[in-house]
Amino acid sequence: MTNWINTRTLILGAARQGLALARWLSRHGARVTLSDSRREEELAPAKQSLADVNVSWALGGHPLELLDKTDVLCLSGGVPLDLPIVQEAVKRGIPLSNDSQIFMEVVPCKTIGITGSAGKTTTTTLVGEMAKLDRRPQTIDHGLSAVHRPSSMVYIGGNIGDPLINYVDEMTADDIAILELSSFQLEQMTISPNIAAVLNVTPNHLDRHGTMEAYTSAKARILDFQSENDTAILGRDDKGAWSLKNRVKGRLLTFSLQELEEGLNGAYLHHDGLLSLREGFAYVPLLLREKVQLRGDHNVANVLAAFTIGHAAGFKLDDMLEAVEEFRGVPHRLEFVRELRGARWYNDSIATAPERSMAAIRSFDEPIVLLLGGRDKNLPWGELAKLVHARVDHLVVFGEAGEMIQKTVTAVGGERSVDVRRAQTLKEAVALAAEAASDGDVVLLSPGCTSFDEFKDFAERGEAFRKWVLELS
Repeated sequence: MTNWINTRTLILGAARQGLALARWLSRHGARVTLSDSRREEELAPAKQSLADVNVSWALGGHPLELLDKTDVLCLSGGVPLDLPIVQEAVKRGIPLSNDSQIFMEVVPCKTIGITGSAGKTTTTTLVGEMAKLDRRPQTIDHGLSAVHRPSSMVYIGGNIGDPLINYVDEMTADDIAILELSSFQLEQMTISPNIAAVLNVTPNHLDRHGTMEAYTSAKARILDFQSENDTAILGRDDKGAWSLKNRVKGRLLTFSLQELEEGLNGAYLHHDGLLSLREGFAYVPLLLREKVQLRGDHNVANVLAAFTIGHAAGFKLDDMLEAVEEFRGVPHRLEFVRELRGARWYNDSIATAPERSMAAIRSFDEPIVLLLGGRDKNLPWGELAKLVHARVDHLVVFGEAGEMIQKTVTAVGGERSVDVRRAQTLKEAVALAAEAASDGDVVLLSPGCTSFDEFKDFAERGEAFRKWVLELS
């Protein structure tokens, strides 16, 4: 849609995405109702933030009667499709949308979209740093005269940071928008970015999507609406991502921790430890693996993905190299917190699925004290349990899923015995981990679960972990 004047729009969810969309739609003439299951007193700050625009509120639930006066239903990221009001809207033929879809309908500039079960925030952030360096102002010396090239703007958002709908009216054709896109957002989208990257597709959010097929299908939508002029980037080492290659309509690039097969173009890790880039018969050495500041093979893969995306976008090589060499990572992603009595503590609160915890464990050679727990997403735990027996010395489980994790690890067994301790809360788990840790250990919070049993999100959990670890003496 390009004309929202007098369109009766119902938005479900008054969090970050819903509030941003309500403001934009209202300013563009839509008649907006914002519905949230929370009560009036809980939403006072949200209501205050929209006091300067014309928005109606329906709080305490989502009554079906709201659909009687609705032309378009917009879902915030966390709103499930099996909600009765959503199912009723589909029955009535009311179209569904969201802030990312509406942004893509009106954005005037080139777009890069990045999705994956793991690594998308790190990759999106790094691509953003590359873009900022590439687009910075430059003075080009032509001998007798110098030409000043003004910078164009780089916008980074989507599933991270501010929803980009907040800024779309300011954007120009020379700018670039870089979006992290979740499966929740992609479910409603019918427009694909000019450059679309699928890093990996591994079990995640099955509590929302139900099956791996449904989850994979949601991820694949980032490719489904591209044209032959667009570029798709798929992780070569991940079966889930690479299985989507037949859906690519334009140019295909890839990235891998192994040498690329003949005919494939993209970034890869050479056997001598040199990150490299190939395009046809052209080969470009990038930098040595030890220059990457981030720990773990999974982060080297993220860097290779970022190089491939930057190459597709036409970023200058020197700017990409500078961005990678300066990049120290994103909070709550294998973030070093402190050293205490010879043990080094790391915050990997972003690990909300067992696959991500496995990647974190494999990033260390030192003895590990591992903290697992929170709220499970109906994901398989068997492989992580085996890895715990192979690599972990002390395991502290906590939260709603603590008992389940303990039983799974015990049932799987292994040649090495693992000391398992159980806490009710994360704070208790930190104390138990401190008791277990010895000089030379790594103490790793990589929960494998969501935070919603105790915290509002993974970031709040990570901040709490950091605070409690810094308070240890």
